[in-house]
Amino acid sequence: MRSASPHVLGTAVTAVEPAPVLDGAPSRVDRPSVSVIVPAYNEGEVLVENLTRLCEYLRGLEADYAWELVIVNDGSTDDTGALADAFGEGRAHVRVLHHHTNFRLGQALRYAFGTCRGDYVVTLDCDLSYAPEHIGRMLAELRSTRARVVIASPYTRNGQTTKIPLLRRLLSRSANRFLAATARGRLSTLTGMVRAYDRRFLSTLNLRSMGTDINTEILYKAELLGAKVVEIPAHLDWTSARARGRRPTSIGALAKSANAYVFSGFMFRPVLFFIGPGLLVLAAATYTLAWVSFRVAGQYLQQPDGSVSARITNAIQLSYEAAPYGFVVGGVALMIAFQLISLGILAMQNERYFKELFHFNTTLLRQLKQRDECER
Repeated sequence: MRSASPHVLGTAVTAVEPAPVLDGAPSRVDRPSVSVIVPAYNEGEVLVENLTRLCEYLRGLEADYAWELVIVNDGSTDDTGALADAFGEGRAHVRVLHHHTNFRLGQALRYAFGTCRGDYVVTLDCDLSYAPEHIGRMLAELRSTRARVVIASPYTRNGQTTKIPLLRRLLSRSANRFLAATARGRLSTLTGMVRAYDRRFLSTLNLRSMGTDINTEILYKAELLGAKVVEIPAHLDWTSARARGRRPTSIGALAKSANAYVFSGFMFRPVLFFIGPGLLVLAAATYTLAWVSFRVAGQYLQQPDGSVSARITNAIQLSYEAAPYGFVVGGVALMIAFQLISLGILAMQNERYFKELFHFNTTLLRQLKQRDECER
């Protein structure tokens, strides 16, 4: 494989001719190929050490896989880019991509996805908080189960975490439990980036996200296509990050992440955000209005003889004077309930239309890609 270090000036979507995955290796029939993507932003302190460790592990997989390592320098302000270039020099399996502006994780991954030509794609954190050994396990699971996506999950059974900061751990667990409740699958980790993908499947998803929400977008679109997604137990270890004094996540970053997770939950199950609350509000409105009706009925029975309309009018007036809040709360709650339920019905219709359009676009994109590959 030839060495390549393409640069992108200010944009993350410029096409780059990828380095061949199988140069100088046994034929494609003998073994599949894998592209390992490592996004890096200001990781100069640990970059060379971790990439060396990663390459050593990947060389141990060469009996089973041809491989390439794709490093994405996402607009780092330290020496990450220069160190990545120096590391790639003379290494045939290593390619380095550059953003001169920090486009965030989603754009970095999309850029790398577009240059990969392996049968499988693996995404891994540059800090190696998930050890390289997860790569082989994810690939083995991907092939044995014929899944489209395999997730390394520290929150599934037999998974574990080590020395994760309390605030980050609480946010991560809460976000994943929330998303698991809104998603239709049984996944325990929906926000993690460490995954293995079937590359042909991944190339049909037409991803849009710029930030960390790309991870949930992939799972959402995989769900729409009925793709098989599985988890393996993983070990998320922040021991080395804590040892070198990694800065804690800022409040602003946490708030941005929380907002992205809420939106992702809405994307998975918009109906829950409307019909569920609408039914609760309707129940409260029904209870309040039933109580109001009971008071009105009591006042009606206490009215002296007279016309029915006059007795009802007097009963309502007396009941309102005694407890006006019951009428107001019940009426407002009933209006809100009907609005929420109506929005839920519209969301169900829109979700169905979106699924049909997404299936159509995915099929068309797959056919175009197959045609392009045949013409090459």
